[in-house]
Amino acid sequence: MSYFPSGEDQAFRICKVLADVFCAILLGTFSIVFFGWIGGIVAFVILEAALLGLDWLMPSARDAAGVVR
Repeated sequence: MSYFPSGEDQAFRICKVLADVFCAILLGTFSIVFFGWIGGIVAFVILEAALLGLDWLMPSARDAAGVVR
């Protein structure tokens, strides 16, 4: 799934990036508060890797039914 589909305008794209940055800062803060500095950084990296992997695996509307990437 593409991060910026062709039907989006520039304002929507900017808001999308800002929302992702805000969520990353929030998740990083929570992971450091709950797990300490080292554990928080490790937890943040694992969480972001899982979220990016999930974004990559989710099918888009243009994918054929049953497609495996």
